[in-house]
Amino acid sequence: MVVISPLRGTPDANPDTQISFLGVPAGELGAIVVTGSRSGRHSGRLEAYSTGTGASFLPRKPFVAGERVTVSATVAAGATAEAIGTAFHVAKPYQLSPPNSNNRVAVTASNVMHFYSEPKLRPNAVAVTTPAADPSAGDIFIAPDSGAGLDGPMIVSPTGSLVWFDQLRRGMTAYNFQVQQYGGQPVLTWWEGSVVDGHGQGVDVIENDNYAPLATVRAGNGLYADLHDFVITAQDTAWLTAYAPIHWNLSLFGGPSDGLLDDSTVQEIDIKTGLVMFQWNALGHVELSDTYEAIPPLTPTPFDFFHVNSVDPQADGDVLISSRNTSTAYLISDTTGAILWRLGGKKSTFELGPDVRFAWQHDVEMLPNGTITVFDNEDGAPARPTPSRAIDIAINAQARTATLVYALTYPGNRVLASTQGDVQLLANDDEFVGWGSAGVVSEFSPTGQLTFAMRFYWPTHTYRAFRAPWSGQPLARPALVAAGKPTPGSTRLYVSWNGATDVASWQVLAGASLTSLATIGSYPSTGFETAILAPTVGPYVCVHAISASGAVLNTACRVLRA
Repeated sequence: MVVISPLRGTPDANPDTQISFLGVPAGELGAIVVTGSRSGRHSGRLEAYSTGTGASFLPRKPFVAGERVTVSATVAAGATAEAIGTAFHVAKPYQLSPPNSNNRVAVTASNVMHFYSEPKLRPNAVAVTTPAADPSAGDIFIAPDSGAGLDGPMIVSPTGSLVWFDQLRRGMTAYNFQVQQYGGQPVLTWWEGSVVDGHGQGVDVIENDNYAPLATVRAGNGLYADLHDFVITAQDTAWLTAYAPIHWNLSLFGGPSDGLLDDSTVQEIDIKTGLVMFQWNALGHVELSDTYEAIPPLTPTPFDFFHVNSVDPQADGDVLISSRNTSTAYLISDTTGAILWRLGGKKSTFELGPDVRFAWQHDVEMLPNGTITVFDNEDGAPARPTPSRAIDIAINAQARTATLVYALTYPGNRVLASTQGDVQLLANDDEFVGWGSAGVVSEFSPTGQLTFAMRFYWPTHTYRAFRAPWSGQPLARPALVAAGKPTPGSTRLYVSWNGATDVASWQVLAGASLTSLATIGSYPSTGFETAILAPTVGPYVCVHAISASGAVLNTACRVLRA
């Protein structure tokens, strides 16, 4: 079966949309005719996906807002050709607002990390309040923002020591930082860009274990990649979220006739070519009346009726989507885009058992056993908020019931995260929970015991938090400086290597020239930055980064005096 996007009946395609044909090799597609009711027939070119599963027709000119577009094509089927097609409408985009500005707070000795060897790095500080019961479970992956430090993806050890920080330029921020697989190898991925009205205008980034860029993934069809989700598949394609800002008639719902609406979309992108393979628009499948969000009475305020915040592609091709503003999880068909079932909200397919109801949720995912984890931001009505929870729900498709398997709240029920948050099942069967805007990260054993907790200095938070094993070796050399009050016959050195995970010790060499260096000591690595009182005044000093096996990983040198 060939799936054509925009899907049939899509009411708000972007004028710059491409026509995606997914399901057969590009060579089997033919007789493609794309016609706009106002713009006429469109010429263009057909570009194949790297996966060999289809191609996109790229029109040479945009479509016209308000028009209906029809698409027809044929698919080779032996000696015959099967006719396929779709039809959709084109909406009028509105001009996006300026990015939201983060209000930074004053830097103190405790709320920002400080390093002699990397003085320009200013990551937000963290505090481990419950030591990790299982340090081998991996490092912590976060992207703090809104605090005193600068924004960027950040890895910290279970003890709270910095491992790696990619400091972004001012005005840029990072979200959804984690470890994924791409090309059969572990990679780092995150979204970076600007935040506007609760969603993102940016790109998704993929880097390898040397912290070198592998790919920058952009949304297609005239849209920006959104901050909420980015999932790489086993086929090296990516599912991402994007927001479509359009003009829309909201008069039937008490809003303006020329209102502004932010529709939610999800796209599957062929990473190697950047082509859109599939797109689903919420407005084509969900009624505006399903939202719990108030409709703005004034035109300048956009109406975010759906607010997609997670995408979980399933092994059979269907996709599980979370909508914050309808308080609903949707399973959608990967062939028609039809909603197969709804969990929660005003039109739940399932009868919700005791304590299943959730509200304003984030990060809905289906586990291998078929249950569904949800970060439930607030279980009660906004006027009477109850603590946020990490919950697991079992659904019975035949009986159409949903039953609570477990619910985790932060000890003492003290955490209410009004936005953001996630739940991750670890390899040791612990649940790792990012409490979003509450600025807390924690881990729970299978019996619900707190096995790790870490906090940020208010008002810092991280959209999501993950835990995973990671091994990284930067391409850049270590940073080495001499600082502090001189000591007769000795020099105080500070050395770090941003992102290096395998340094066991630092070997110090010194001498009168670079060709006459001699080893003067070996010092165990003490975290991101190691302070060394070296018994030398140089004038030449080098340090070797040494692995646990004794291998030299990299070297840094410095002249202490001319």
